[in-house]
Amino acid sequence: MTQYLQTELNFDDPDFLRALDDMSFWSAPFGIKLLNLVHYKKGIRALDIGFGSGFPLIELAMRLGPTSQVSGIDPWKAAIERTKFKIKYTGVQNVFIVKGVSEKMPYENNYFDLIVSNNGLNNVQDLSKTLIECSRVSRPGAQFLFTFNTNRTFAEFYDVFRCVLRESGLEELQTKVDDHIYEKRRPVSEYENLLEQSKFHINNIYEDEFDFKFSDGTAMLNHFFMKIFIAAWKELVPIEFQENVFKKIEYKLNLLAEQKQGFNMNVPFVTIDCQNAKD
Repeated sequence: MTQYLQTELNFDDPDFLRALDDMSFWSAPFGIKLLNLVHYKKGIRALDIGFGSGFPLIELAMRLGPTSQVSGIDPWKAAIERTKFKIKYTGVQNVFIVKGVSEKMPYENNYFDLIVSNNGLNNVQDLSKTLIECSRVSRPGAQFLFTFNTNRTFAEFYDVFRCVLRESGLEELQTKVDDHIYEKRRPVSEYENLLEQSKFHINNIYEDEFDFKFSDGTAMLNHFFMKIFIAAWKELVPIEFQENVFKKIEYKLNLLAEQKQGFNMNVPFVTIDCQNAKD
């Protein structure tokens, strides 16, 4: 049964966000690395781009302390409301959030001493404009620290996806799969080039990874968090072929799981630590 294909997620539903918020295992590996690399100082201005439901925005504010001012920007209205609840409940008073996009931020030139983004730049509409804005709103020498999962994320699934498309006579859809991956997970080299163009100097690039492990493909495809990805994956296949394609994918994933005592998907990610090098 491909019940997971029938799921329609409402990202603006507060109940969806509350359920999702309990699954911080996705953002935590990225965020732990990021928080460990921050240059902690008193009395600074910091910005979190794409703070979602408040991590690491609120954690960063608490670690920097009340002498610092931590701002956050995100276009997701429901997530902003969730973050406001957390700010009120935790009593953190040095957080200031706005609804907006990173391509056009409502901040003065040279305003921030620190900018972070925990797997948020993957979701911006225009990466080049975002990085140029980050350069504009950060002062010379400011730290810019961000994480993102690479284009090898869930490679085990995508290999099976492409195989099923070929076997189903839908080879032309493989290009859509590749375009989808590129849109969400740009190559590290592209980040490097755009950072240089935006007048950022890269100090270090850290490579890490973690795994998503399941008993089989059926368990993976029915996992609540994975349904967020399925919503995008099924859009790559015409609706009249979706049921058949995903049944075959599920079958192949289950065969792999039998051979390897479970199904594992690897998530390689990168943390880039750089500084504003403008004059």
